[in-house]
Amino acid sequence: MSRVWSRLKARPILSGAFLLALAVMLFFGARLVLSGIYWSDPAHRDQTIALWMTPGYVVHSWQIPREVMRAALGPPPEDGKRETLAEIAKRLGEDPAVLIARIEAEIAAYRAGQGE
Repeated sequence: MSRVWSRLKARPILSGAFLLALAVMLFFGARLVLSGIYWSDPAHRDQTIALWMTPGYVVHSWQIPREVMRAALGPPPEDGKRETLAEIAKRLGEDPAVLIARIEAEIAAYRAGQGE
C-alpha cells in the first residue's frame, strides 16, 4: 500500500487528474444505476399526469418520444429552463386541466398509431 501512495505523491498533477476522473465516473455511474432502478419500477410507468411533472418526466413515465410532448406543448422555452406542467400552463395562459387533457390526447393518438 505504501508503494501506491509513494507513486501518487511522485506525480501529484497526474494523480489529481486521475482521482477527479474517477470521481466523475462514479458520480455518473451512480446516477445511471439509480435512474435505471427508478424507471424500472412499474409504479413509475404510465403515472397519472400531474402539474408537478416536467415534460421530460412524462416522456419517461409514458415511454413516448419527445416529439409527442412537443406536439402537445409546442416548442420549449428559449432560455432552456425546465418547467413543470403548471408553469407551462401559466406561461401559455391556459387552464392546467386543458393542458393535461391535450397531453393525454396526444399520448393516446401516438399509442393508437403504434398499435398499443
